[in-house]
Amino acid sequence: MPTDDWPGEILNNQRIMVIIFLIAILLAALFLPGFWVRRVMARYSEPADRYSVTGREAARRLLDLNGLRDVGVEATETGDHYSPLEKMVRLSDDNFSGSSLTAVTIAAHEVGHAVQDAVGYPALRLRTQLVRWVGPIQKVGAVLLMGAPMIVAVTRIPSAGLLMVLGGVLTLGTGVLVHMVTLPTEFDASFGKALPMLREHDVLIEGDEYHARRLLRAAAMTYVSASLMSLLNIARWWAILRR
Repeated sequence: MPTDDWPGEILNNQRIMVIIFLIAILLAALFLPGFWVRRVMARYSEPADRYSVTGREAARRLLDLNGLRDVGVEATETGDHYSPLEKMVRLSDDNFSGSSLTAVTIAAHEVGHAVQDAVGYPALRLRTQLVRWVGPIQKVGAVLLMGAPMIVAVTRIPSAGLLMVLGGVLTLGTGVLVHMVTLPTEFDASFGKALPMLREHDVLIEGDEYHARRLLRAAAMTYVSASLMSLLNIARWWAILRR
């Protein structure tokens, strides 16, 4: 027997398709930046002997040319980065001992952070201070998150649930804040510092600048992916809290 429900079914199907489409966009926004960064890094890691210097040697040369002889260069297993507190450029093993375009370009990017530190780049100084504060703040937030349900159960005061909100803000919000401050720092290290150094000191082989720009963009985009994941964690936490 025919029914008159088919317009409603079509509407429901359309809603489902819209939801699926929005989820697909969200997943793409979250994971594609990280995938693209890894792809670019891997692509220009070959040939491994493209340059006559290693990443370590390139970093050391650029540091010396900028008068930063007190800044060291060492290999690390925790990812390429510069430590303002220890005055140390740290490169992954492949970039430290490799001579690929990736190794040389990423070394220049990390030296860019050292130059920022030397000139007192405001965003880097702010990020360094935030990193010092974030650890203790997140520990306090974690204690509040774990203790709030017990406090609510014992006191039976609904407003005690605000402690959980505060704990979430301290735990997750501080991480997002660090990532947001990091973004301008990363782009300046790539295009305000590293790229001019690579040009001025003729580090790159002719024709490699276009590809180096892609690498420098990828280096800066590393924190975009981390920022998006932090925002997703906040959204998930808020959705759970509202149940």
